[in-house]
Amino acid sequence: MTENSAKLNYIPFESFEVGQKHTFGAYEVTEEEIIEFAQKYDAQFFHLDREAAKDSLFGGLCASGWHTCAMTMAMMVENMDGKGRSLGSPGIDSLSWLRPVYPGDVLCVEQEVLETNPSKSRPEIGIVVSKVSVSNQKNEVVMEFISKGIFRRGS
Repeated sequence: MTENSAKLNYIPFESFEVGQKHTFGAYEVTEEEIIEFAQKYDAQFFHLDREAAKDSLFGGLCASGWHTCAMTMAMMVENMDGKGRSLGSPGIDSLSWLRPVYPGDVLCVEQEVLETNPSKSRPEIGIVVSKVSVSNQKNEVVMEFISKGIFRRGS
């Protein structure tokens, strides 16, 4: 399904304030999804084989860190659905996988605005820098990164 950009609502840069926090998401991780992702993108035994993974550093089958990133992105886009869209991202910094993600875990996201930077060269946009923390159902942080999002100004 594609979206017609003329009909998209964009989140205004001015709606972000430093210190603002927002928690969202409830992504349930399944064994089938872990294995399917690993078969395509990260075919290591602790992502593919439940029995062999018991002897790994993780003690059981766990999601690829890249899969955790993809699940997080899915939650971020779903969260934007009610509010509008960004204009994209120039990247992330300081990505850390802190704990394994296992089948049955339920992930959620906390996003904290660290900086809002109006563009000096393109006055119609600004960059929002956020700390993104992903936690499991035990409130253990499993992944963190610094996200940079581009947003339309003057909306």
